[in-house]
Amino acid sequence: MEIVYSIIDFVLHIDKHLVEIVNDYQTWTYLILFLIIFAETGLVVTPFLPGDSLLFAAGAIIAKPETDLNIFLMWVLLMVAGILGDMVNYHIGKYIGPKAFSGKYRFLKKEYLEKTERFYEKYGGKTIIYARFVPIVRTFAPFVAGVGSMSYKKFASYNVVGAILWVTGFLFIGYFFGGLPVIKDNFTIVIFAIILLSLLPPLIEVAKEKMNTKKKEA
Repeated sequence: MEIVYSIIDFVLHIDKHLVEIVNDYQTWTYLILFLIIFAETGLVVTPFLPGDSLLFAAGAIIAKPETDLNIFLMWVLLMVAGILGDMVNYHIGKYIGPKAFSGKYRFLKKEYLEKTERFYEKYGGKTIIYARFVPIVRTFAPFVAGVGSMSYKKFASYNVVGAILWVTGFLFIGYFFGGLPVIKDNFTIVIFAIILLSLLPPLIEVAKEKMNTKKKEA
């Protein structure tokens, strides 16, 4: 439970933790954030890592005059991290397959796989792009693409476009708007709002499914 609380604390107070990372590790911050984004998108067992909120907070902190980090270098590195993460995840899915979700592994829950499969049924190959903006689904979408019949060439094009849109959107929104007084004074609330908005699409889908199920049973 202590690990769970630490993760929640890191996500909700990500601005403070990132400031500490920047102060303590300086240019190594590029590598640290690169590895977090890579792991969040590339390793099926780490869907709990911050993605949207991390990008937003990173942009906001880089915008501060006292921060020596370069926004464009960070932008390129995190896009590469997102692209490589999905690429690795795709190949993991291709070679390991659905056996990984047999229930033997605690973090590989079958409902995550089923949720992502429903996204594919609705959006097709564009799921790779849409999933970038949905926590958990973002981590499992490339895995499911590898398990399924999507060719790597088709997957790669969606992967690159999705990574560019996702990283550019959240990083630069944080960079240009994260310094506004109303956001600076309520940063934790803003991060929490980003998380809730990111979770909204799958929650709506679940609600719709339950309503449809009730209608069929009636």
